[in-house]
Amino acid sequence: MRRPLQLSRHLSRLLVALFVLFAPVSAFAVNPDEVLADPALEARARTLSAELRCMVCQNQSIDDSNAELAKDLRLLVRERIRNGDSDEAVLNYIVSRYGEFVLLKPRFSVRTVLLWGAPVLLILAGGVSLLVFGRKRAGRPTGSKLTPEEQAKLSELLEKEPSARGGRD
Repeated sequence: MRRPLQLSRHLSRLLVALFVLFAPVSAFAVNPDEVLADPALEARARTLSAELRCMVCQNQSIDDSNAELAKDLRLLVRERIRNGDSDEAVLNYIVSRYGEFVLLKPRFSVRTVLLWGAPVLLILAGGVSLLVFGRKRAGRPTGSKLTPEEQAKLSELLEKEPSARGGRD
């Protein structure tokens, strides 16, 4: 009776230790020296930082990344906000320097439509071509016509066939 109780305690302690070990640590990589004094401006900076991709990590926002480039971008965003730029102006400035890839959610444009629409268009084009070529081939006879010698041989075989089966038809 005592053994299962001890085992249960050990397992629960192990689970708690694993939970603490694997629990997510602070998700933000923003250092205290980067934070703006005005809470409203800081909130804008955090919102913009969450929309920008870290070019080193690539699948993290600059707000979540500890990379030096991410820190430089965070400082640049805060500097532009302090200088009075609108959110759109800050994003446009960073996109002009780093390209559309820096945005975690790309803007709707002809490029993005082509990027996301091309696979669908290719699948549709392939399906239509299969239907068109399939219908054209369905009406055609398969194979070539028999030569006169082959036709004579076939006729001869067809005439012999009932006798080969023993007259049963």
